[in-house]
Order: sequence, then structure tokens, then C-alpha cells
Amino acid sequence: MKKLLLSLTLIIITAGAFAQQDTVWRRGGLIAINFTQVSLTNWAAGGQNSISGNGIINYFANYKRGKNVWDNNLDLGYGMLIQGSDKARKSDDKIDFSSKYGREAFSHWYYSALFNFRSQFTPGYNYPNDSTVISNFLAPAYITFALGMDYKPNPHFSLFISPAAVRWTIVNDKDLSNAGAFGVDSGEVVETEAGALLKASLNVDLAKNINLSSTVDLFSNYLKDPQNIDVNWQLLLSVKISKYFSASLSTQLIYDDNTTLTFYKSDNTTVDHTGPGVQFKEVLGIGFSYKFAGVSVK
Repeated sequence: MKKLLLSLTLIIITAGAFAQQDTVWRRGGLIAINFTQVSLTNWAAGGQNSISGNGIINYFANYKRGKNVWDNNLDLGYGMLIQGSDKARKSDDKIDFSSKYGREAFSHWYYSALFNFRSQFTPGYNYPNDSTVISNFLAPAYITFALGMDYKPNPHFSLFISPAAVRWTIVNDKDLSNAGAFGVDSGEVVETEAGALLKASLNVDLAKNINLSSTVDLFSNYLKDPQNIDVNWQLLLSVKISKYFSASLSTQLIYDDNTTLTFYKSDNTTVDHTGPGVQFKEVLGIGFSYKFAGVSVK
């Protein structure tokens, strides 16, 4: 009996130790704050005084235990610009949270479920007109839920393929909703789309002090014009200069068939046409940064 109890005790201890070693959290990210200031006095070449600043927070927390994986990523950005005597204008505004759970099916492939939320912090205006709001917090907001397969050959790359995805577009602003902005029916708050989603993610160190993080989302709406693929491609390149200083380049390319843009002629004042088009944003900064990473085993 004593030998049996001792054997059971050793088995429990061994199993507990194995479970602790098999449960791993990998966490890391980047916090960057960049400022630029230009002051001109009697400057013959011309120009305007300006002050700008932007902040970036990119954080990931990935969990693995046995056949189960759970990847989480939060991407935040905000920036302001004051030029000459103009009022402060927003230059960057982003909220993007993604969470994906998977259970191993076979080599490097996982049955997976994905949740994604995208929106912004503050109202946006069609400058120089700063009295008409063209976007706001939760106007728009995009919520996506998808079921599919995830290919993860290593900790740095993921390819998620879903033939069963639902995306809700939220326009929680009365004026924008009444105008039918961002593809919702006039007066409605939510537009529902069902379709297919492909999401590729990469996070890799190109060198000791250079990190590249990029995601590409492709969505096709089965219910309307499935040939018109919505694209959201984001990239963040960070270069560590010293312990607390770095340079970062953030870009985002969007094509959404439901977003109407205004295109101007060469004089930049006369409207040429309206309709969907490619949106592109680039933010380059040098300033304070703090990069962190860690692995915890439980």
C-alpha cells in the first residue's frame, strides 16, 4: 500500500511538473512617443511653425498549453498636429484588438475561432472644415467573428483561413447613420455581412534591434458583390537606436467597397467624383520608446 501511495504521489508530482512546463505565456510589445517641433523666424524660404506628436502602443500576449493556443494582440495609435495658427488636428487614431483561439488538428494546423474589433478614439473632420464630423468613436466600428483553420509553422507567422465569417459595421452616430455612412442603410446603426476571411500575421526580428510586425486582412461579402475584396494591411517597423530611443514607421492601407471617398481634380478644390478607393496612412517618428518581451511558464 505504501509503495502504491508513493507511486501515485510521484505520478501526480510528475504530471503537475509537466503541466507547468507545458503552459507558456509569451508577452511583449512596444510603447513609442514621438514629438516634432518647427519654429521659424524671418525665414526667407518660407514655411509654418508646427508642433506634432504621436503615440503607439503595440502589445501581444500569446498562450500555449498542450494542443491549445490563444493569441491576443492590441494595437493603439493616436497623434495630433498644430500648424501655424490653425487649431489642433488629428493625424492618427486607431484601436485594433484581435483574439484568436485554436486547438491543434494536425501538424501546424489548428481549428480556430477569431474575434476582432476596430474603431477610433475621437471624432474626425473633413479639414479644413472642422465643424462637420465624418467619423467618431464607434462610427465606424467593425466587429468580426470567424471560424476556420489556422496555419502556424512557427511562433512568428500565422495564416488564418475562414469560409464562415461574420462582420458587423457599427455607425453609432445619428447624423452619420442617417447619411448611410460606411455602408449602413440610412437610419440604421448596424450593417451585417457574412463572408470569407483570410488573415495573415507576421512578427519577426529582422536584426538585433529591428522588428517587423504586419497583418493583412482580406474579406469577401457573400451577400453583396463578393468579387469586391475588402483589404486592411497594417505594418509596423521599429528600429531601436538606444535603450529608450527608437525610430518607428507605421503604415496602413485600406480598401473598403462600402466607404465612399471624395476625389478632387488637380486644383484640389473641385470635386471630380465620389466612390470607394484606396486609403493609405503613414506615420514616421523618432522619439522615446520602450520595447518589452517575456516568457512565463506555469
